[in-house]
Amino acid sequence: MRDTETTRRRLLLSGGAAASALLAGCAGGSGPSGSNDSNGSDGNETTDAGSNATGGDAESGYSVTMKPVGTVEFDAVPERVAHYFPGYADMAVALGHGASITSVGVPSRYHTGYYEQLDGVSVDKSGMTALVGDGGIDKELFYELDSDLHLIDPRWLVNNSFFALEESDVEELSSSVAPFLGNTIFRRTDEWHDYPYYTMYEAFEKVAEVYQERERYEAFAEFHDAFIDDVQSNLPPESERPAALLCFGSGDQPEQFSPYRLSDEGTNKKQFHDLGIQDALAETDIEGLSTSERGQIDYETMLEVDPESILVRGHEGKTREEFQNTVVAFMEEHPVASDLTAVKEGRVFRGGPIYEGPIQNLFLTERFAKLYFPDAVGDGDLFDRAELAGIVTGN
Repeated sequence: MRDTETTRRRLLLSGGAAASALLAGCAGGSGPSGSNDSNGSDGNETTDAGSNATGGDAESGYSVTMKPVGTVEFDAVPERVAHYFPGYADMAVALGHGASITSVGVPSRYHTGYYEQLDGVSVDKSGMTALVGDGGIDKELFYELDSDLHLIDPRWLVNNSFFALEESDVEELSSSVAPFLGNTIFRRTDEWHDYPYYTMYEAFEKVAEVYQERERYEAFAEFHDAFIDDVQSNLPPESERPAALLCFGSGDQPEQFSPYRLSDEGTNKKQFHDLGIQDALAETDIEGLSTSERGQIDYETMLEVDPESILVRGHEGKTREEFQNTVVAFMEEHPVASDLTAVKEGRVFRGGPIYEGPIQNLFLTERFAKLYFPDAVGDGDLFDRAELAGIVTGN
């Protein structure tokens, strides 16, 4: 245990709020609504009451407000932060605080290869603890991590049927180890998420408040907005943009797929929304993947929809060529899949990661712009790597 008198960053819930307030959800008050996630300035942002949106002097303390937890007060910038969602970890890296990350839920789902294209940007995954093990999540792990903040939506931990903690566990950890702060934003299909959502850049701004990195956040958001504007200015009219079926299918010879609704406003769809890719399931009654909906579809169901393109998740560890030589090659030889328009016309692509943050999103937007609109955007880099690296590293 570190010396709590000299290095421990103590963070307390404001106003003496009980730990059980973490699980109460949103009971009124201000906060983001179900706004779209197209960019960081879509006109739908709302500043939470009590949030120190301008940062402040970390020496004298500051506070950050985020649903569902509420307001958390800081007496210093946290040096050790536990994460579950890789998208939030990517935000920490984007703000120059990758070294603060003590954990992620499943490290294999934190795709860090994008950083290799940014000079001076890296993160050490080997030092991150996996929160999810064979038996789910062990409460004792949080004690071992001894983090200064749990940047994790506590209601995700309580409501996930695969590894749910007890509410009493979260209450205990918030009072005995460190408070929770965060909002599950990667999808919007969970019935238990009955409190306001945040767009990627609304959440990113909150993380910037945590790390007291307002200037770096604003530079990053400006870079993002200029990039998106430039890409969108070169795209064909919306009526000429294709539709896609987004799904999860594991293994090199997938036969069953978990569908996602591309129209869902979760952050993992941001690049598709920015590019105007339509949802091939829009006129169907097929539900999107959530903690309560685990339905699957097969090639026969896909053929009924016959989408213009198919995006298959679960293969982000493969290169495009490896994906083509395994999953796509299998579909091309499959007696049913081979009849799909997307397969016959060569429009089956890796679907990107389930969780993503602002750095990852820039690279994903570029990737799918090139895949779907090669004649419009060309084949070179669509944004300046050196400029982005300079923002992230503070240079």
